[in-house]
Amino acid sequence: MQNFKDFMTEGVYDRHIFKAFFLAGGPGSGKSWVAKRTLEGSGMKVINTDAGLENYAKRAKLDLERMDRFTDDETKLKDYLRDKSKRGTKKVLEYAVRGRLGLILDSTARDTDRIEREQRAFESVGYDTYCVFVNTKIEIALKRNQNVDRGRPVPEHIVRKNWNIVQKNRAILMRMFGSNYVEVDNNEDLEYINNQTFKAINRLKSSKYMKVAAQKWVANELEMKRLAGMKK
Repeated sequence: MQNFKDFMTEGVYDRHIFKAFFLAGGPGSGKSWVAKRTLEGSGMKVINTDAGLENYAKRAKLDLERMDRFTDDETKLKDYLRDKSKRGTKKVLEYAVRGRLGLILDSTARDTDRIEREQRAFESVGYDTYCVFVNTKIEIALKRNQNVDRGRPVPEHIVRKNWNIVQKNRAILMRMFGSNYVEVDNNEDLEYINNQTFKAINRLKSSKYMKVAAQKWVANELEMKRLAGMKK
């Protein structure tokens, strides 16, 4: 986990401050693949509880691929590690928002009410919010879910259930994010992201923050840095 001091060296001068990207899509949609080729590597903080759980489980030598056959003790350990991961993820998010850093929020889009609450919270402090919806056919999602290179597979009935829920929520997300919604057709296994899609996401990523709350925060930060420099 990144140290709090690392966040304090970023902030006002970061290129992607005041941007929060919600990644949406079901298991096997390829959200991570899309994110790595469009958003990651630009200084934005990835907020993903599952990644923390997988790291903790690996250290504890707990094989998440056999989760459906866990003993009671293994289930208790998994639940403990998930709670620990959530606490760590929450702390990373708090530090990142304190510095108004760009965010990549991994979501399945199952709970649009939660996404809307988070969207409003981010926008209230000056963030612009976006949604990148990674879409696939159910057959493709199931095939990718069984790919051994992908990592921990999800039971098929859960993949189907989540896929149906996410598909029903597409229209809600479109209305919620408006012109800040980008949909990625990820039914083909390509080496590179579609150029048109890349440009659409990059255009959002490169846009200037416009909210009054963001402008006031930046002005205040720059003034504090100016005053601190005068004291040296």
